[in-house]
Amino acid sequence: MLAPMTSSTLSPSPVPLDLLVLGGTSWLGGAVARHALARGHRVTCLARGEAGTPPEGVTWVRADRAADGAYDEVAARDWDFVVDVSWQPDLVRSALAALADRAGHWVYVSSCSVYADDSVPGAAEDAAVHPAHQGTGPVAVEVYGPAKVACEEAVVAAMGADRSALARAGLIGGYGDRSDRLGYWPARVDRATDGDPVLVPRRDTPVQVVDVEDLAAWLVHLGERRVPGVFNALGDVTTLGALLDACEAATGRRPSYAEVGDGWLADREVAPWMGPESLPLWLPRPQYAGFMTRRNDAARAAGLTLRPLGETVTATLSWERERGVHRERRAGLTPAHEAELVAAAR
Repeated sequence: MLAPMTSSTLSPSPVPLDLLVLGGTSWLGGAVARHALARGHRVTCLARGEAGTPPEGVTWVRADRAADGAYDEVAARDWDFVVDVSWQPDLVRSALAALADRAGHWVYVSSCSVYADDSVPGAAEDAAVHPAHQGTGPVAVEVYGPAKVACEEAVVAAMGADRSALARAGLIGGYGDRSDRLGYWPARVDRATDGDPVLVPRRDTPVQVVDVEDLAAWLVHLGERRVPGVFNALGDVTTLGALLDACEAATGRRPSYAEVGDGWLADREVAPWMGPESLPLWLPRPQYAGFMTRRNDAARAAGLTLRPLGETVTATLSWERERGVHRERRAGLTPAHEAELVAAAR
């Protein structure tokens, strides 16, 4: 089942374009390919296919980007625009070496993890970034931010600032998300009986999520219009309280909440943000006060449109129910651990 696209994203483009998606078999890349197809473009996906298969209707070039000759089937023709989501600098550099001269525009999906300081609320795209990762070879996830900086620098060096768009994504949510981060909350509320206590951080905890469908449609828009620039590809700033309200509306459940502070969670070694035994989306303040409060006005001015949070939560809940809200998760507290923490909090 695919999440529905809005009517605006289904409107065909006046001129069909040739798009190359480097990827397209996983979540965001697949959504980009679907939106581009719906707008009448000719879409090619270059991917190994280990994460899945690209949408029906695209041309699939099966290739391993780390292998010699990976781009041979796509490097001998012109592309109106290319979309790349990789965070491995070697893969980004090799793609640019093969394709930069044949691409009209390059849309690179970067990350807000490039920023060196996550403590300042309301920061924009001119905030300082990490030094770029140096060297070659596969890069470990522990240097994800510096690796993304290296990828950004490679894109601008090869394409120029006027032929490239850097979309620094933050938390992406919606149907198909396998990270289990945003999905933890609608799934947890869905498991609750009325009055069942749910452990939550402070309800004023900032939350900033962009729906995968909105992000994908906008990435296609950047390529169609050849929009250059650097953008925080983020949703509007809201709160965990608003997210919980949306979860209640989507599920029909009315749990109670055991609300605890940052220090309380840190003292009990609850992991922040993601991963096993974490409280997803929670980040301790003040050191992370800016992580989900960055400005997105440049992206909005460049055409990013955002659906209401409730629609993203509903789509996420649909995905969670398909996978099973009682399953073992990649991110979040286990029921037993949460029960212990709730007892301690009360």
